[in-house]
Amino acid sequence: MDQNDFFKVAKSQFNCAMPFVLYRKPNSSVVKGFFQEDDVVYTSDELTESGFMFSPFNAEEHSVLIPLEQSEVLEINYSENSSTENKLKNDEPSASLETEKAHIKLVSKAIQSIKNNAFKKVVVSRRETIDLKETNALVLFQRLLNSYKNAFVYCWYHPKVGLWLGATPEILLSVIGNRFTTMSLAGTQAKNSEVETKWQSKETEEQELVTNFIVDNLESKVATLTVGKTETIEAGNLLHLRTKISGLLNTNLKQIVSALHPTPAVCGLPKEVTKQFILENENYNREFYTGFLGELNLKEEKSRNTNRRNVENNAYGSIKTVSNLYVNLRCMQLTDTTASLYIGGGITKDSIPENEFQETVNKAETMKKVLF
Repeated sequence: MDQNDFFKVAKSQFNCAMPFVLYRKPNSSVVKGFFQEDDVVYTSDELTESGFMFSPFNAEEHSVLIPLEQSEVLEINYSENSSTENKLKNDEPSASLETEKAHIKLVSKAIQSIKNNAFKKVVVSRRETIDLKETNALVLFQRLLNSYKNAFVYCWYHPKVGLWLGATPEILLSVIGNRFTTMSLAGTQAKNSEVETKWQSKETEEQELVTNFIVDNLESKVATLTVGKTETIEAGNLLHLRTKISGLLNTNLKQIVSALHPTPAVCGLPKEVTKQFILENENYNREFYTGFLGELNLKEEKSRNTNRRNVENNAYGSIKTVSNLYVNLRCMQLTDTTASLYIGGGITKDSIPENEFQETVNKAETMKKVLF
C-alpha cells in the first residue's frame, strides 16, 4: 500500500465515523494504522487484550481499546510530503492575561501546599483552546510526523469518545517478552544552541524525585532493575532530563502499569495526595492528557541471533509479546473548529510561579507550530 492510499483509508474511516488510530514510534519511518470494523467502545481494565490502548489520567476511569481482532491493521513507510510541511509563522495566539493569572494562582497554591508539607512535588496543568485554521486532522498528523521525528506521534479517533493528536517524548513502559524499559523524564527548558545547557537545582531535584519513585515502586515487582545515567534529550524546541530504567519482569503487565501510572512526572509525590490536589484545583478535566497510549500485547517475531557469523541461526526466530506504552504529553483534542491544548509542569518548593507559566507557554508552542 502506498502513502496516498493509506491516508485515503484513514479519511474514509473518519468520514464514516469509525474508530481508528494512526501512529509512528520514535525514530522510525513506519506509520501503522488500526482501523476498527465497528463503532463499539471497547475497554480494558486488566491489560490482557491485544490492540491499541488509550488510557485517561484518572486510572479509576476505563481505558479505551481498539482491539486487534476487531481491526484491520495497515502500515506504510512514511516519507515527508511537501504539501503538508509545517510552515512556521509568528502569528500564533498567546495565552490571555486571565489564563496567566489563573495558572500563577494555581502554582502559588501548590507551592504553599508543599511548604505546608502536604506533598513534595505536584504537576499542575492548564488547557488552552484556540480556533483552528487547518481543520483536517490528517494534515495536522502529517505535520507532526514531519516536525517530531524522535517522538511517538499519533492521531486517535473514536466517534463516541473524541479526536486526539500528539507527539510525546516519554515512554511509560516498553515490554518485549519479559524484558522491560521505562524512563523518568522531568525538567524542561527551551533549546538554545548558542549556549551550554545548564540545569538548575529545581530541575535536577524534580528529576531525582521521579527516578526514585519509579525505582521504589518497581523493585519489589521485578526480577532485576538497572538505572542508567541521566542525560539531556531534545523534544521539538525543548530540552528535558531523562533517565532510562530497565530489567526483567516477574509479574503481570497490569501490576507494573499500576505501579507506574501516573508517575510523578505527570502527577506528583505522594501519588494519591497530589492526584487529589489536581482533581480538586485544576478546574478542568484532563481526560486523556497525561494518561498513556500505545501498542498492547502485540505479537512480533524476533531474531534469535543478529551476529553475522551465525547467519544459520537467524532463521530460528521467536514470537514474543510486545507492549509499547507512552505517556500522553504534548497533545491536543480537536473539534470541528477548535483545538484544546494541554500543558503543565512540575512544581517543587523552589518553583517560581511566573517561570512555571512561561514553561507552559514554551510547551504550548510545540503544538501550535503544527496549527498555524
